[in-house]
Formats: sequence, C-alpha cells, structure tokens
Amino acid sequence: MAKLRLSIASAAYDRVAALRDGRISVECCDHDHLVVGHEQMFQRAFQFAEYDVSELSMSSYLVSLARDDSPYVAVPVFLSRLFRHSAIYLNADAGIVRPEDLRGKRIGVPEYQMTAALWARGLLDDEYGVPPSAMEWFQGGLHETGRAEKLKLNLPDDIRIRSIAADRTLNDLLASGEIDALISARAPRAFLQGDGSVTRLFPEYRGEEQAYFRKTGIFPIMHVLGIRRSLVEEHPWLASSVYDAFVRAKLAADDWLSDVSALRVTLPWLGAELDETRAAMGRDFWPYGVERNRTTLERLFDYAYRHGTVPRRFTLEEVFAPSTLIETRI
Repeated sequence: MAKLRLSIASAAYDRVAALRDGRISVECCDHDHLVVGHEQMFQRAFQFAEYDVSELSMSSYLVSLARDDSPYVAVPVFLSRLFRHSAIYLNADAGIVRPEDLRGKRIGVPEYQMTAALWARGLLDDEYGVPPSAMEWFQGGLHETGRAEKLKLNLPDDIRIRSIAADRTLNDLLASGEIDALISARAPRAFLQGDGSVTRLFPEYRGEEQAYFRKTGIFPIMHVLGIRRSLVEEHPWLASSVYDAFVRAKLAADDWLSDVSALRVTLPWLGAELDETRAAMGRDFWPYGVERNRTTLERLFDYAYRHGTVPRRFTLEEVFAPSTLIETRI
C-alpha cells in the first residue's frame, strides 16, 4: 500500500523537531513539515484548509466548530501553552493598581476570540470578579493597522466591542492613554521601550502564575493540532497515528532538553529551571491527551461559552477525533 503524503504546518518548536528532521514519522505516511508564523498559518488553515495537518488556535477552532464549517478535526496535541498573567498591560496613568480596577476600563485586544485573550478574561472573571461585560473592548492590530477578527462572531449584547480607527494601532492607543489596558500575546513596543509609561498588571507574574497552577491545576492551552476532516473520514486510523507520532516527538524533546552536559538552549541555569518546573508541575509538565488535560479543556470550553464566542459549551467528544479520546501510552 502506498504511503499517505501529508503536509504538516507548525511553528518551530523543540517538541516537533524530531518530526521536522525525520527522526520520527507518522506511521504509514510521508510528510513535509512546514514552519509557518502563527497568524499566517491560522489564516491559511481556517480560510483555505491549506495544510493536511496544522497547528490551530484553540479558540478559533471552537468558533469554527460552532459554525459547523471547521475543515479540521482536533487531536489532543497541545503545541502551545502559556499562563497569561503576563499578557495584561496597563497605561501607567490609568489608575489601575489591582485587577478589580479594570472594571469600567477600555481594554485593547488584537482579536476578541483569540485564545490568549480568552484565558486572560477567564482569569479576571474567575479570580477577581471582573467579567468581560464589565469592560469596554477595542479590537485592532497591535503594531500594524487594519487587523480584523479572522472569524465572524455573534457576541452577546452585553459585550461592548468596537474596531479601532483604520490608521491606529493598539500600541499607540495604549501609550497615549486612549485605552487603559491591553491583552496581547506579544509585548507592545511601548512596554519594551522601558520608560515606565506602560506596565504589567502582574509585574511579578511568575509567582502569580505558579500560585494559580497550585490552586487550579490548570496550565492554559493555546494551540491544538488539527487534521483535515476529509482525511480522517477517509482514513480512520490517521488521527491516532498522528497523535502517537507527536507524543513520540515530545518525548524526544524532553530527552534533548534534559541533557545538560552541554547546554543546548542559551540559558545558563537551564538544569535548575527544569528542576524547579518539574518540582512545581510534575515530571511531564506539558501533557498531551484528553484525560490529563480534562480540567483545563473543560475550563476553556466554559470560557468560550461564557464570553460569547460560541453559543454552547462543547464536550470533549465533540471536539476531538474519536480514536484519540482513549489515551495510549508509549
């Protein structure tokens, strides 16, 4: 039987390196692994289904599922995860000292539905009692003008959101005080210039994020892996084969990172960082699979519903390929 030829798109993570360089392959498949920037990759995946296997925004995937037009079906491979306490930036003169001070404030966001914003909103709502409806939202490009939501949303009436002027950026509006705060996966230039005009809501975010993990057990999921739905329907074995290959690639990355005989990452205390992270989060601190991520996934589905980006709460069975719902251990 001829092997199936796949195009795989993702960012250049250590956890996919063994797939990129051919040390690991998807069973019964040949594949070309493409390294693509996130925004470009997501647009090409959701609008054109350009790749057979693609890293996807988790929130955007749920929005596309709700519209019944998702070209992909997900497998529980979570290529990007980040705590998002560090993603909330403030104009220093906005009078915001505590998270609760965001009530009634003007908040910028590149896209309301983006996963980073979903988790940051959920944090503010659950931990500090500030729901999305308590703030006014301004959507637009961080550093480039003209950015729009990549997927059409039908938000509840209590979500007040507007697009910023076509010739403005969120970075400029934050620096000038025309918005009070910003949720962004990338740091705005006004913060990076370091003159104190833009600050973080949580300056000591590492400690805050570790405390959040101890309390909730949640390590927020940003991106999931999707396989073209038509391929899974034609080849029912494909979803579990892709999942298994990505699990093996992550194990290879863990071995690679753990070898500190000569530092492979440009961090002087890499070994200490690994030890501290494993002590705080467990030996496998970046788990794939449904069961070990159930709490995180169900919280994410709940936020998507509560914040109005999807009309109902999804179940795990609706979101992931059936063959990947039962974890196989390697």
